[in-house]
Parts: sequence; C-alpha cells; structure tokens
Amino acid sequence: MDSGLRSLLSDHSRYVESFRLFLLNSTEHQCMQRFIDTQFPHIVSSIGKDKSVIDILGIGSGSGEIDLQMIGKIQSRHPGVAISNQIVEPSAEQIIGYKERVAKAPNLGAVSFSWHRQTSSEYERQVNEEKQMRSYDFIHMIQMLYYVKDVPATLRFFKSCLAPNGKLLIILVSGNSGWSMLWKKHGPRLPLNDLCLYVTAGDIAQMLSSMGTRFQSYELPSDMDITECFIEGDRNGEMLLDFLTETCDFKRNAPADLREQILCDLKSPECSTTRDGKVIFNNNLSVIVVERD
Repeated sequence: MDSGLRSLLSDHSRYVESFRLFLLNSTEHQCMQRFIDTQFPHIVSSIGKDKSVIDILGIGSGSGEIDLQMIGKIQSRHPGVAISNQIVEPSAEQIIGYKERVAKAPNLGAVSFSWHRQTSSEYERQVNEEKQMRSYDFIHMIQMLYYVKDVPATLRFFKSCLAPNGKLLIILVSGNSGWSMLWKKHGPRLPLNDLCLYVTAGDIAQMLSSMGTRFQSYELPSDMDITECFIEGDRNGEMLLDFLTETCDFKRNAPADLREQILCDLKSPECSTTRDGKVIFNNNLSVIVVERD
C-alpha cells in the first residue's frame, strides 16, 4: 500500500456519506429488489419444511431494508408460519435504523427480532465458546464478506449452521464487474488491511468449489453513474472516488500516478461504458446460494 493512504472505513462519517452517494448513483438496491421479487421466492420455497417456526440469521444486515423485503417473501411463501429473525450487526447506528424500520413496517406480527451488536467473527467465537450451536433455515450475508479476516473459515462455519433444507445466501460484487478489475490491478497500492478485503463472488465460487460445496449462482446486472468523479473540485465525485477505492480522501492523498491510472481505468471498457455523455461503472453483483449437504 502507498504510505499516506488511509482506509475509508477508518473515518465513519465519511464512509456513511460516500455510501449514501453510492446508493443514490447506483442501481444496487433496485437490482437486489428485482432478484427478491423474481427468483428469491423459489429459493426459499423448501426451507423450514414442516416447522412451526422458520429461523433466520442475518449477518451484517445494516439498517434492514433488504432483510425486510426477504422476510416479506418468506411470509408469502410460508403463510401462517412464525419467523424468528436473529441479526448480527456491529454498527449501533445501523441497528437503531433497523429497529425504526421494523417499528414502521406492517404485517410483522408473526416475526420476532433479536439484534446482536457483533461482528460475524465475534458471533462465531461466542457460539464456539458457549458450545450451543443453533441451526437456521435461512442465513444471508449481503455485501459483508469483504470485512472478515478468514473468508473460507467463515463460509465453513455458517454453512455448518444450516438446518436440514437450509440455504445460505451470499451477495457480493461479481467477478466480471468493474470492481474486480480495479481491485486486481490496483489493490496492492490501495489500503488493503484488516478492515477490508478485495474479494468478489468469483473468488467465493472458487473457495466453495475447492471445499466440494454445492452452490448456485445468479448474476444481477447493476451500474453506477460515476461521471462526477471526473469533474475537478466536485465533492460528490470525490466522495464516490473514495468509495470506489475504499480510501479516505483519495483525490487529495493518492500519489499523482496512482490517481491518474485509476481515473483512466475507470473510463476503460473493463470498468465502464459511456452513455449520453455519462460514465457508467459496471456494478454487477452475484448471488451465491449454498445448500446444506
């Protein structure tokens, strides 16, 4: 890593602002919504068979927007069945947002919620120490495997938490996304550290294959308007550039050669297309669904 570069995650308020801009400029949540509306109901049709309560575990659920959409589909697929929803989320701010969302949401009477302010590794350690393994019918890990130290061990542990007919759903950036090219080429010079790993769904698929684990993959087309990144002095563009590089104040702190290379690569066909004068970044996602053996 270049000296002087600091992880975006080390500045919480800047990370939150850049993430908000990312969601505004991208179709990230919209493409997840389409997947949940169309393919997700079939995926969860066989979970919790003949059970009076469906047990769900969300790892890194954030403020719960996607969680509640998935719970709604599970309720529709399994009418009258109670749901126990356990949430593992390290951010107190996000947990507050999740609770506020639940308080305003209709039709959640048959769903119980329990929040745990923990990282996935803290949760895993607690389960192992207490020797009280609980099994789940559905576990989801959406855009969070970037933030664990040992990805294969994390995959093995949560797969072991699946009940019969259980499913583990993982969403990450696709191996054919602009992120993949950016990280593979420039990752060694960006602030790769204990806070963030540059891992794509393609990497996860290779890990699962090497474990002999069965899984299915789904590609979710998504894009992000990064035109503002190329406007000198544009604050939104600078914040988006921070998010793309996971670097705090990248435009100001990065060496000139790295800044120029990344700006050039962001316009390349491997990362983006140009439409109507706008630079549109390839933000494709992949869904991986793991079944219990």
